Amino acid sequence: MFEVGFTEIVLIFGLALIVLGPQKLPKLASQIGRWVGRARAMARQLREQLDQEVNFEETRPHTPTSVAAPPAAPASPKTSPDSNPDLQAPHERPGQ
Repeated sequence: MFEVGFTEIVLIFGLALIVLGPQKLPKLASQIGRWVGRARAMARQLREQLDQEVNFEETRPHTPTSVAAPPAAPASPKTSPDSNPDLQAPHERPGQ
């Protein structure tokens, strides 16, 4: 996608030399080198940490987790609409 070849690097170096001058260019190059080194170290640490996490998950023994059954509901007497007049619809009540 974005490739920088040798000629582009030489062109960038030449422009930087003209703009910054020979005194500031070495300092800037060393600072950029430190930044790149830190970024690589951070990327390496992240990669190692992710590998450790993946390996930990793979080596950890998998024990099936049992799902507890819900508590049993208290026993209640069955009522039907026929035996309880309060549960009957108004049009089904006897005497109406």
